[in-house]
Amino acid sequence: IREFKQEGPLPEKGITVYIREGFYPFTETFKLTEDDSGTESAPIIWRSYPGEEVHFIGGKVLTRFEPVNDPAILKRIDTVYHDKILQTDLRAQGITDYGEIFPGNKRAELYFKNKYMALARYPNEGWMTVSEVPLTPGTIFKGDPRTEKADGSTRGQHSGKLRVDDDRLTKWDESSYEEMWMFGYWFWDWSEKYSKVDKIDKTKKEVYIKEPFHFYGYRKGQRFYFLNILEELDAPGEYYIDRRNGKLYFWPPEPIREGDVTFPVLQELMVSLEGTSYTTIRGIIFECSRTSAVKIEGGTHNVFAGCIVRNIGEDAVIIKDGTENGIVSCDIYEVSAAGATIHGGDRKTLTPANNYGINNHVHHYSQVFRTYRSAISLSGVGNRIANNYIHDAPHEGVRFHGNEHVMEFNEIHHVAMETGDVPAIGSDVDWTYRGNIIRHNYFHHIHGPGHLGCMTIYLDLPVGGTWIYGNIIYDADWGFYTNSGRDITIENNIFIKCNPAMGFGTWGDPKMFQSGGDWRIYERLMEMNYKEPPYSTRYPELLKIFKDGDPSIPHGNLITKNISMGGTFFQFRTADLNFEILTIVNNLIADPVILEWRQKNHELKPFTIDDSEIVKTFEDYGNIVINSDPGFVDIEHEDFRLKEDSPAWKLGFKPIPFDKIGLYIDEYRTSLPDE
Repeated sequence: IREFKQEGPLPEKGITVYIREGFYPFTETFKLTEDDSGTESAPIIWRSYPGEEVHFIGGKVLTRFEPVNDPAILKRIDTVYHDKILQTDLRAQGITDYGEIFPGNKRAELYFKNKYMALARYPNEGWMTVSEVPLTPGTIFKGDPRTEKADGSTRGQHSGKLRVDDDRLTKWDESSYEEMWMFGYWFWDWSEKYSKVDKIDKTKKEVYIKEPFHFYGYRKGQRFYFLNILEELDAPGEYYIDRRNGKLYFWPPEPIREGDVTFPVLQELMVSLEGTSYTTIRGIIFECSRTSAVKIEGGTHNVFAGCIVRNIGEDAVIIKDGTENGIVSCDIYEVSAAGATIHGGDRKTLTPANNYGINNHVHHYSQVFRTYRSAISLSGVGNRIANNYIHDAPHEGVRFHGNEHVMEFNEIHHVAMETGDVPAIGSDVDWTYRGNIIRHNYFHHIHGPGHLGCMTIYLDLPVGGTWIYGNIIYDADWGFYTNSGRDITIENNIFIKCNPAMGFGTWGDPKMFQSGGDWRIYERLMEMNYKEPPYSTRYPELLKIFKDGDPSIPHGNLITKNISMGGTFFQFRTADLNFEILTIVNNLIADPVILEWRQKNHELKPFTIDDSEIVKTFEDYGNIVINSDPGFVDIEHEDFRLKEDSPAWKLGFKPIPFDKIGLYIDEYRTSLPDE
């Protein structure tokens, strides 16, 4: 292509590079630069040959599996499982770097038929709990340093050990401690850590932890499990690597066929586009690598389309800067971290990038990095995600940072499956994140097992200035929640079986909004020069933050023309909120509980539909309160269209374009998922 360009202009319709079927092992990054760019009229396309399957692979297919024959190994495994477990010599297959257990150190995984296998763990499923956090005088480590009291104690303080009341600990050979780890949510249900075991006092059932410790410390009753223990190789899909001798021990879920078992080796990007423009990568399978698959950095009008990305060790696909760059109609699944990260635009000038992620199916992501790795994340200014189908993840679905992003026509379900106090879609810690739109998305079956569950749309401390319009939220913990968010419009949404549909609260610590606060909220505001254009003219409400009293009070919010049924309509999560601060007008309410209101004694008091006084209060603000179906066509089959006689129409409710939500067929995506 470079030779073409040296000889003269590109061909009139551009160039297509066809890649024939097969497996292409990568040992280094394939790099495209500005010199490899196409033009608007003559783009360059790298793609699989039509009808053929092309695999870019950053690892090796493992073979030579045989029964375990080492008596020392068999002695440590229950005899019941001896004939289930196979071994292979990794060194004999050219693999000497086995990665690390701790994420961030190019951790290697084992894949069987493109699914993650589990390091031998205890328990095989579910969790153990911390029985006690014993403190040894003279050996006390601080937990969360931000909570330090006058006596030096902190929340989460510990002595580098945990008590675990389980006899299983006594059965592990001490040689296992060298490679034994724990994974847990040690203090908060949104903050995890892999912690290395130092030793175990089998008499006291105390587990000693190697530094570095968890930032927030450790707390009694929190969830965790042990992993990477040879003695616990006792279930299909588990494996263990003897790193001293280079042996892999594996209980395959089913008989191994050629190509079933893969192990990642590559520790750099597979493909990078740096400063490239008008270039498309299409129809290729990227798989089995310890780091990201593709990174588009800078340039314009680059498209990553119709590809499959799986078994990737870090954020799968990255767009960083540039304009009009996109990820379209890709399937991204079984990846260690985020599905896609999309960044671009200038926040100081509020110049949009118009980068995008459209019509992608992202699922079973965040398999190793269990929190804060979204299916798709947005940052910068003026980017868009639409028609994506997102599901099956331990933590969040979509996270956005910045301004004037659009998130619309997406379907999200079964996220937050392992955590609590987490969004399906959300943002946090910056007053200046404004102008964002969350519109016409379908959220359903979203429940977090941790504390507070999942706030489906979560504008955390103190993000505001967002338009939330025409969404459907069905069978979820919370429909919406904000801590101190201002100038939010929640309009024309449907909430069904949410508890509550919407909640507002104020952050109790005023220092959080002052200079030197823990999350730099004040400093972030100042960094954007919010008193000067473009922020002062685009978002004049920011000028009121320190002029109308307590900056934690969520002023300027409008809740209107929403429909809610089958749960709790609203929650004042803090006692200082009321109907004068929040504008709640012209909603259709068909919930058994209309309001939960935190009292000064911290009790959360419910007010039901049978409470005539609270019903009248809501009706005085133009809301309609009914004790019947709001008029959905077929709620049992999730047909949330409204019948002609629904009272919602009288309030000005507008039809939601249900048929435009979710994945669709295009030139890259020729079929839709079965579910």
